[in-house]
Amino acid sequence: MGPTYPGLVASPTPTPADAPARARPTTPGALFAAQVAPVLAVAAVVALALSTLSGAATFAQLGLPDPGPLTVYALPVVRAASQAAAAVTIGFLLLAAFFTPPAASGSLTADGYRAVRMATWAAGAWSVAALLMIPLSTADAYGRPVGAMLDLRVLATAVTGIETTGAWALTALVALVVLGVTRAVLGWGGAVVGAGLALAGLLPLALTGHSAGGSDHDVATNSLLLHVLAAAVWVGGLVAVVTHLAAGGRHPALAARRFSAVALVCWIVLAASGVLNALVRISPGDLVTSTYGVLVLVKILALVALGAFGAWHRRHSLPAIERGETAALVRFGGLEVLLMAATIGVAVALGRTPPPVGPQPEPTRIEALLGYGIDAPFSLAGVVTQARFDVLFGTLALVLAGLYVAGVRRLRARGDGWPPGRTTAWLLGCLALLVVTSSGIGRYAPAQFSVHMGQHMVLNMLVPILLVLGAPITLLLRALPAAGSGAPPGPREWVLAAVHSPVARVLSHPLVALALFVGSFYVLYFSGLFDAALESHWAHIAMNVHFLAVGLLFFWPIVGVDPSPRQLPPIGRLGLLFVAVPLHAFFGIAVMSSNTVIGSSFYQQLEMPWVDRLADQTAGGGLAWATGEAPMLLVLIALLVQWSRADERQARQGDRRAERDGDRELAEYNAMLRSLAGGRRDTGDPQGETTADLQQRGT
Repeated sequence: MGPTYPGLVASPTPTPADAPARARPTTPGALFAAQVAPVLAVAAVVALALSTLSGAATFAQLGLPDPGPLTVYALPVVRAASQAAAAVTIGFLLLAAFFTPPAASGSLTADGYRAVRMATWAAGAWSVAALLMIPLSTADAYGRPVGAMLDLRVLATAVTGIETTGAWALTALVALVVLGVTRAVLGWGGAVVGAGLALAGLLPLALTGHSAGGSDHDVATNSLLLHVLAAAVWVGGLVAVVTHLAAGGRHPALAARRFSAVALVCWIVLAASGVLNALVRISPGDLVTSTYGVLVLVKILALVALGAFGAWHRRHSLPAIERGETAALVRFGGLEVLLMAATIGVAVALGRTPPPVGPQPEPTRIEALLGYGIDAPFSLAGVVTQARFDVLFGTLALVLAGLYVAGVRRLRARGDGWPPGRTTAWLLGCLALLVVTSSGIGRYAPAQFSVHMGQHMVLNMLVPILLVLGAPITLLLRALPAAGSGAPPGPREWVLAAVHSPVARVLSHPLVALALFVGSFYVLYFSGLFDAALESHWAHIAMNVHFLAVGLLFFWPIVGVDPSPRQLPPIGRLGLLFVAVPLHAFFGIAVMSSNTVIGSSFYQQLEMPWVDRLADQTAGGGLAWATGEAPMLLVLIALLVQWSRADERQARQGDRRAERDGDRELAEYNAMLRSLAGGRRDTGDPQGETTADLQQRGT
């Protein structure tokens, strides 16, 4: 069961609702067996039961050989256990990082330490299940018994050659890393890092499977990614909070209130992404005429029921917890957790069931590779007429704009002002992000190098410059309420901790930011990485995230209004800018001068006869060379304006100080001059003349 940790279940003011917790398990191992093991079991049983509905018919429909009963029945069980364990790992790490307050020193309290130990148990289960999925997924892909896959050479070939098996291997690696982190974590920052790593462990599988191929797979993959992340945070968070309350943890109302806000956002994301993902795969009529449609309908009903649970909790459980009564949330939260576990099982069965195949035309080569068609050359008019909304970056742009406006409105509601120029810069940055990813530019970027390079320039330069000029961190710090002395830290304190964290200090170092900003161009396009990345939709997402993040890191200390871990002097900002400009220009010239088409193997598959690939690449290099100058000019103008305003502020501050003290600083300076002049005259210095003497002599 593991050791007993003194004080883990102590409560500062026990209430009758807390009293039964003293008789409950007090060790992380015992709590895991009592609170978490049933979740894994329910998810596995439901996945197994529903997967048997299709059975061997699935392999026959897909034209694949049957791998045998062990793989058929064990794979959904192990996959469901893995997904449930991953969600629980994330939930307990979020509990330790955000739902329960740390000590004043930043170390974990007893409640946080217990949550991390629970995450250790869950990460162990996640690691084991993910490792088991490597031979099971290999057997499933090859259509052979799993016993024949238990060979290291076979598994090594499968990891590099089969996308799903490779995703499970990467998931297992991340789970093992998270397991190691949870064993070493003692502070709040470590819990945050562990939660981030655990969330990253969901990405490999979310980007493979049914959604990663076929028509509209870009929309399906992006929506599934949001769906998986939201589901893990919701399910895992509820398991962690219910366990925390059942164990008599401190600050129950705070934990429940914070999770309730997160759960509402997760429910909205789940509903929107789930509907979008289903519409890509099936038509409404398939909901009742196919096994896949019936499972989708079951998920929809479960989501509605879970939404009703959440509304009941916000109306009844939260007020009860504020009064010190936790029994209601523990009881009904337990039922909600079991329903969530069953929903995980449904999702696993859904992943094992092929969507219905209707009378659809054979997709073109471009549609098969990109997920959508392109049948005309790129044009300025096509930026509007060929628009295709990007579920990830388009949504991000709209959400960022909405949150910023809400923050400004909050300031104005309490009588505080906010510079309109900052609002304009931020909204223009969000608009640029929306246009460059969700217009015709986003549609053609994966298929045409010159359009991709134009998108790269906007994401890497223009959008970051506009966003950092909007001062979002300053707005957050002013709009969010301070926790107050002795109160648990909240979002405002989390923002400050992130800005001053060691990671932020390293990444914002001028040399690191410069190396990432400039070096990324050369490494990506001249090392073969770009050629390999073109084959996968997830790689396009990663490139866009990288361009945007690196641009923000580079321009934050140069023109950013927000406080940064490393404040550069004006000459340092100019120097960093002038070093980057020629290096960036040389990159564009190198691309223009190349006689080898970058990414030629992928571009040839697209069969776009109207595009001369070498000429298009030359145009892309010209864009990189020419368009890089405009953002740099914008940065230079912004720097000059900032310095001018800084001088004006300094002058106004000096004037106000002079009015308050009668210009004491000037009087002291003149007295010093007179003293020096008097000293020179006393020593017989013929040059010892005061300013007044010189003026009288007309000098």
